[in-house]
Amino acid sequence: MSYVEMPGAKVPIRMWADPATVEDGAMQQLRNVATLPWIKGLAVMPDVHYGKGATVGSVIAMHGAVCPAAVGVDIGCGMSAVKTSLTANDLPGDLSRLRSKIEQAIPVGRGLHDTAIDPARLHGFPTAGWNDFWERFGGVAEAVKFRQERATKQMGTLGSGNHFIEFCLDESDSVWLMLHSGSRNIGKELADHHIGEARKLPHNQGLVDRDLAVFIAGTPQMEAYRNDLFWAQEYAKYNRAIMMGLFQDLVRKEFKKARVAFEPVISCHHNYVAEERYDGMDLLVTRKGAIRAGSGDFGIIPGSMGTGSYIVKGLGNVASFNSASHGAGRRMSRSAAKRRFSARDLEEQTRGVECRKDSGVVDEIPAAYKPIEQVIDQQRDLVEVVAKLKQVICVKG
Repeated sequence: MSYVEMPGAKVPIRMWADPATVEDGAMQQLRNVATLPWIKGLAVMPDVHYGKGATVGSVIAMHGAVCPAAVGVDIGCGMSAVKTSLTANDLPGDLSRLRSKIEQAIPVGRGLHDTAIDPARLHGFPTAGWNDFWERFGGVAEAVKFRQERATKQMGTLGSGNHFIEFCLDESDSVWLMLHSGSRNIGKELADHHIGEARKLPHNQGLVDRDLAVFIAGTPQMEAYRNDLFWAQEYAKYNRAIMMGLFQDLVRKEFKKARVAFEPVISCHHNYVAEERYDGMDLLVTRKGAIRAGSGDFGIIPGSMGTGSYIVKGLGNVASFNSASHGAGRRMSRSAAKRRFSARDLEEQTRGVECRKDSGVVDEIPAAYKPIEQVIDQQRDLVEVVAKLKQVICVKG
């Protein structure tokens, strides 16, 4: 489908979704965003749903301003995937041991490594810039500096919620490795600090929603946030790279006889800010649950823990600010999913996938998400499908 244009106070709301299917709370959030004086465009992806701070599945383009609550607390959250030389025939009949090995190699939930991971020991890890990255921690907000040791030990860990690590098969039965994570606790603490600072600023007092408080270009608060934001985005990228390195090393060890080879890793943020230029204007583009889909950009759009995912290539549609959806998108809240479904329902909906099937992850049940095929179909003018994947192992926090 092409987009549907809805009226907005300052800019039209371009929607790659049927407005009638979007819950009232999310529509009101979008209308609120469209009232911001600094806004230059608003695009809505087919995985749109109500979110904390701003609507998940929205692309907010502003000139000279950025909204920290719209970026959210998991700064730089995103996906990584890599195709391997393994095929389905190489996998053991019982996948439970392999799942346990992944959970041993990569801490999940609130877990962290006993000692910080040295990336130099990971096969092919891009260590250039690593030392400079950590030296720049000295320039982040004083309020979080006491978390440095925790941040070093959480580097290369999964987290919880909708974060995951997977073995997948494509339609040719090739094995892919995939994972989803962000900037962990340090990103959350940086976000919470700056969201609090933005809310205190005088120019934000008259906004229709206090979550839309912004920093304005040329102010010390904006410079401080940009510094910490881009550092946290880099943390998230390194976090995924280290996890993928640990994952690949585990696969090499477990499948020694196969002499596993890997294609280049595909990686993309989907909660972040980028400096981009449209219509001759430099804009700060916030993708809140959206990936960059510039012409030729590879991206990853996951479904749920029982439905599979898509590797896509961007078509460079400027109407969407070169963006696409970040996943299937929730169709019910976590609390609603827990009320409605049981562990038995989860077991049924994840049949054939080696994964947790207990009450602790019922909020991640596939039925809590929109149908991924429908979401892909609604953005055929934003991306082309490169590969369709189905998970056989899914590790959750």
